[in-house]
Amino acid sequence: MSFREIRIVGDPVLRTPCSPIKEITPGVRALVEDLLENVDDDGRAGLAANQIGVSLRAFSWNIEGKVDYILNPVIVALDEEHYQDGDEGCLSVPELWFPCKRSWYARAEGIDLDGKKKIVEGDGLMGRCIQHECDHLDGHLYIDRLEKSVRKKAMRAIREL
Repeated sequence: MSFREIRIVGDPVLRTPCSPIKEITPGVRALVEDLLENVDDDGRAGLAANQIGVSLRAFSWNIEGKVDYILNPVIVALDEEHYQDGDEGCLSVPELWFPCKRSWYARAEGIDLDGKKKIVEGDGLMGRCIQHECDHLDGHLYIDRLEKSVRKKAMRAIREL
């Protein structure tokens, strides 16, 4: 296993949109292995490539005992009628949790390591994870989605860390 340091808020790689994966190379295969191994830890629901310093569109997840990955994910469907308002956290914004409104359901399409179409979808925690990780790949953090008053509180807490 290759332990990878998690990049923390303030690191520019987290604010840079990730590039699509154009070719499945040994480096991409090693990235997926690292994403899978580094997300497979208690308390980790998802991990985007840029959180470990790699600006490529890939993320892994660890939800309800299932660990998997997707390359070049793009959200293609969101439930526009049902939302969840629960607290959200992030490995790149450690130890802080704030209420973040997300669609209840999300579906993303991408590819696997064989270049074949791959779909990841789910509701509840999985729906939140898909949206959260795709935000990372687009250069956004969940704190960007917080209501203004909550975001002010979050930014103050981040500065205090």
